[in-house]
Amino acid sequence: MAEYGFYHLTRTPLEQALPKLLGRVLAGGGRAMVRLASQERLEALDATLWTCPDPDWLPHGTPRMGHAALQPIWLTTEDGEAPNGARFLFLLEGTSSAHLEAFDRVLDLFDGGDEAAVAAARGRWKAAKAAGHALAYWQQGPRGWEKKA
Repeated sequence: MAEYGFYHLTRTPLEQALPKLLGRVLAGGGRAMVRLASQERLEALDATLWTCPDPDWLPHGTPRMGHAALQPIWLTTEDGEAPNGARFLFLLEGTSSAHLEAFDRVLDLFDGGDEAAVAAARGRWKAAKAAGHALAYWQQGPRGWEKKA
């Protein structure tokens, strides 16, 4: 079973929080797959990751670019096992996966300012708990991520 963490964004937008989390994965020698809800959001995040200042280098790829096996971070709208061998799955914009067992760790990021996103995250929490995943709940605090549950 994957370790499933819920990341409640309350202080910074996704575009600022995600690069730092991805940077931690890469610094630890890991690979990540990031699942988004739409192609438009994938393209916007692709551009954001190339220009983000912290960390200043997040090598990544998309299906349009190809060469998945060479990409430390893979951005996709598709569900499935990671074509880049990632063991970390980032779920954004309320996406889910039927392939959680293919990952060691799942990070589900959601916007705390959006009531519908919070309610949907609660539903995903209940489903992940019922499936037997080890759950953790993280919320942004004044000094970074704080583990709440």
